[in-house]
Amino acid sequence: MASLPIYDRTGSKVGDYEIDAAELAPRISKQLLHDVVVMYQANRRQGSHRTKSRSEVAGSTEKMYRQKGTGHARAGSKRSGVRRGGGHIKAKRPRDFGYHLPRKALRAATRMALAAKLRDGQVVVIDELSFGEPRTKDMAGILKVLGLAGSSTLVTTAVRDVNVYKSARNIANVSVSPVADLNALSVLSPRRILVTKAALDVIRERHAAGSVAAS
Repeated sequence: MASLPIYDRTGSKVGDYEIDAAELAPRISKQLLHDVVVMYQANRRQGSHRTKSRSEVAGSTEKMYRQKGTGHARAGSKRSGVRRGGGHIKAKRPRDFGYHLPRKALRAATRMALAAKLRDGQVVVIDELSFGEPRTKDMAGILKVLGLAGSSTLVTTAVRDVNVYKSARNIANVSVSPVADLNALSVLSPRRILVTKAALDVIRERHAAGSVAAS
């Protein structure tokens, strides 16, 4: 059982939060985490690359010179892929790199990623985080007093909060996500996680029960 200090917006400790990483994931499979992260990265690939085949490049289809008697190797069209300016022999075409793993595996990977962050001491808990209106300066100040300034950070809230998102979106290396949108890639990519106490309660309830929805 780990005891995480709870801080307020000024960086003062106001309590402790007891949580055991084993509640989320009794063991952490590096292979599963790798497979799931690669899947999310593959699904992000645009796949719009395209090159021309020999039938699409400009140039005559006429044989460049007669086959025999020149002393040179036989040659066909200048569009051939073995010649400069010719088409690609295996031309690239737009494609979808995406694929899917079982939902049960995605849920397990999310729990493992969160457990790994807890185990490595990379989770910072704040008692509450809300703004009456978007305030980037205030958000930057909170990150600074909590020792998160300049570090890649995922800010996790219990529910989607537009003001928190708008307050953090212009800060470099800071992202915001509600608990429902967490996945293994979003959890593992940043170095630190700033989570509200309410969000940690939701994580504990949803992930400990194994009922978190896969993103």
